Amino acid sequence: MTALPFPASLAGDLRRRGVKDVRDDETTRSAYSSDASLYRVRPAMVVFPRGAEDVLTTLEMCRERGMPVTSRGAGTSVAGNAVGSGVVLEFSRHMNNVLSLDPQTRTAVVQPGAVHAVLQRRALAEGLRFGPDPSTHSRCTIGGMIGNNACGSRTLAYGRTVDNVEHLDVVTGSGQRLLLGPDGTPAVPETEALRTLVQGGLGTIRTELGRFGRQVSGYALEHLLPERQFDLRRALVGSEGTLAVILEAGVRLVADPAYRTMVVLGFADIGSAGDAVMDVMPFRPTACEGLDSRIVDVVRAQKGPGAVPELPAGAAWLFVEVAGDDPVEVLDRAHRLCAVSAVSARLVADPAEASALWKIREDGAGLAGRSPAGLPAHSGWEDSAVPPEKLGDYLRDFDNLLLEHRLVGFPYGHFGDGCVHVRLDVPFGRSDGTAVFRTFMTEAAELVARYGGSLSGEHGDGRARSELLPYMYSPSAIELFGKVKAILDPDGLLNPGIIVEPRPLDADVRVAQARPLRQGLGFGYLHDGGDFSEAVHRCTGVGKCRADNEDGKVMCPSFLATREEKDSTRGRARVLQEMINRGGQGWRSPEVHEALDLCLSCKGCASDCPTGVDMAAYKAETLHQSYRGRLRPASHYSLGWLPRWARLASRFPRLVNAATKLPGLGPLGLRLAGVDSRRSIPSFAVQTFRSWFDRRRTGLPGSGAAGRPPGTASQGPVLLWADSFTNYFTPEVGRSAVRVLESAGFDVQIPSAPLCCGLTWISTGQLDSARRILGNTVSELQKFAAAGIPIVGLEPSCTGVLRSDAAELLGADVARSVAEATHTLAELLAKVPGWTPPSLAGKAVVAQPHCHHHAVMGWSPDAQLLEQAGADVQQLGGCCGLAGNFGVEQGHYEVSVAVAEQQLLPAVRSADPETVILADGYSCRTQLSDLAERRGIHLAQLLDAAAQPTPSVETFEE
Repeated sequence: MTALPFPASLAGDLRRRGVKDVRDDETTRSAYSSDASLYRVRPAMVVFPRGAEDVLTTLEMCRERGMPVTSRGAGTSVAGNAVGSGVVLEFSRHMNNVLSLDPQTRTAVVQPGAVHAVLQRRALAEGLRFGPDPSTHSRCTIGGMIGNNACGSRTLAYGRTVDNVEHLDVVTGSGQRLLLGPDGTPAVPETEALRTLVQGGLGTIRTELGRFGRQVSGYALEHLLPERQFDLRRALVGSEGTLAVILEAGVRLVADPAYRTMVVLGFADIGSAGDAVMDVMPFRPTACEGLDSRIVDVVRAQKGPGAVPELPAGAAWLFVEVAGDDPVEVLDRAHRLCAVSAVSARLVADPAEASALWKIREDGAGLAGRSPAGLPAHSGWEDSAVPPEKLGDYLRDFDNLLLEHRLVGFPYGHFGDGCVHVRLDVPFGRSDGTAVFRTFMTEAAELVARYGGSLSGEHGDGRARSELLPYMYSPSAIELFGKVKAILDPDGLLNPGIIVEPRPLDADVRVAQARPLRQGLGFGYLHDGGDFSEAVHRCTGVGKCRADNEDGKVMCPSFLATREEKDSTRGRARVLQEMINRGGQGWRSPEVHEALDLCLSCKGCASDCPTGVDMAAYKAETLHQSYRGRLRPASHYSLGWLPRWARLASRFPRLVNAATKLPGLGPLGLRLAGVDSRRSIPSFAVQTFRSWFDRRRTGLPGSGAAGRPPGTASQGPVLLWADSFTNYFTPEVGRSAVRVLESAGFDVQIPSAPLCCGLTWISTGQLDSARRILGNTVSELQKFAAAGIPIVGLEPSCTGVLRSDAAELLGADVARSVAEATHTLAELLAKVPGWTPPSLAGKAVVAQPHCHHHAVMGWSPDAQLLEQAGADVQQLGGCCGLAGNFGVEQGHYEVSVAVAEQQLLPAVRSADPETVILADGYSCRTQLSDLAERRGIHLAQLLDAAAQPTPSVETFEE
């Protein structure tokens, strides 16, 4: 890592004092320059404490030097709460443990960096849960939740974070360590000064603070009132790390009701949904969430109509959950709830459907990151709240305010609590964009204050709203906040610029500083106005790339292997944003290449990131720009030109295969090629697929009968596109595909000459060559597409190029017809009238969908086909770890193996020897062969074998 001279003395002194994980390099500073907010503040360094002593030492040395300190968990803060110019204390890397969990007392003790989902898994195993459940639960930390007083969808049942904290071990900005619990607050100079201060401000605190549940803005001084036993523990919750740093927390756990069901109520508009909230409350819901039709439309546009279960009629909905321990009573309550005044209602009894609907709500922040016109939509006015009885009128007035400012947003949120989330398409790209932002924010603050509401309902004020607190509070209240800060953090070192003496809300806005970058690009960035900068700034920072994979997701395998921010999709996006904003060495910046080095180009982010970040494309662009006209790494010539070398080797395959197995020659060749010597050299097929197909077509011996089986209804011609991997390395996959397609009634054709999609050139950033190669392929395939002949791709990554990358490299108009004509095998078979797959009843299958298959085409047609065939399928998520050239390149082996260990290798080890390992991707099968000594087969081979009374050896040969 490239170290900076400033503040090297502090970094060095910290290391000498035993704080080992201290980083002041450019890569780390860039990756931590932003959180999930609009704001960009480059830290001087990032400290990753391993325990309380590291924290105490860091704070002590920062006090001595006047260096600001900002606490950070997963960086999911949307108001700019977790960025700072001094030292960032990042807790999620090391101080992330659940220290204990006691089912008897229903409590747990955690370190501040413990991830909510990790605690929840431990609790659920005991029949308990941590009540607050923010939408970022898969990656947010308990310390961050305490800092912002996070709430989530089920606050109605379980309360806010402040209602679930048992004890806090903290150190104040003054250096005083306090253990705060239900038994009272220790009497130390700081706490005694607070008692005196509160006595002088009782009237202000009682009338202005704690007026309704979602009043999160400012300091929660109501907990210091005498009638609340001067509870500093609760008063610190929601103080955003400006008063104290958390070292440990005890939290309360609750038991889940045994039964729950979902009711969806449809309304004509979002205001009417808000009006209905008070009619819902008598039914004692555990959750009452509001959703606007615009956000549902985004899901349908991104993932297809099937991604959204049936919704009742309306343009806005309330998702209501009722729960209890008596199933009859719960169902009765749900049926009576359906009678609430609404356009329509639906009781969702299927748990899978309910889960899919809740998922839409959970992904709201990311899905709302683009406006209906495809423009970036930003946080800032993110989570205002009003008393629930005023919600409908507030929503209507808020919509009018948006119209006045010509802004568009998707309202959604915790309507049962009166909390509304929204992201807005503020035109930061215009010269007056920041002024528009300031004017709107000011008027929005005036509006929420008129309704007796709160600027923040759960995310805190941060840099976005702290300046606006005077609209909500009197001068006396603002003065009290300042005095509390002066007592607990007299030097103003903890998270300065937040709540007290705030930074201007329009200072440090990251997207306003972004410069357009449109010239000389390799890709078209069709959905981003041709602007690489806008593409990279798609990342809003919600941090879904930091979550453990679930539900078959892929993003982000390298982060899961290293747990380094720079290796997350978000971290890489931040480094690229800094490259654009700061200039410097640009594309060739060492920090840029360091951040991108472990990107597998798996494209998981392209589908799993709610805002559609495509880091594989950004990495290819960076390599393209960095090495254009320059000498490249050896692997770019060996692996990047692999189809070219394979074509040459196919002339003398036996000779080439023998040569690679000579003692010493194979490892030497791998090293010279930039390939890790622990990898095997794949064998070239003795007979290519094209050669086999040509011999078969002309009736030469040894190739089998050609054509559809007698009596099979004709489905017309189909073009089977044999990619380079199928043609030169695994022709048996192509042979099986021919038989499967013919058995389904197709007359199989292949192109007259070998065609390559240019994938290996794309992944190594040789985009000029990729464009030429791909352009020739698309030109040839257009003839078949124009004739209405479907095209079938066998290698998922190559098929994905035709469906996705081709448009970016060649233009949408050029690539469209081929993209629309190209299918996976399962997609095409699903369209054949009356076709049924051969029986796989009783067959156990472990399926590893290829990452590009998941990201570009989607694996659901394959899953449906296997289900129809009767197979018992275990579908894996994550990546195999090889990912084309990534896993074989020098320097990547350990991470490649670590990625494979996330899901693939454990599943294969535990599988019965008779279990089929289904892996359509050549790289997935290669990884299996290298690391598990298990043979993976393609879907075509599985169907071919099932259809044959006695499967031939060649069906599975490699």
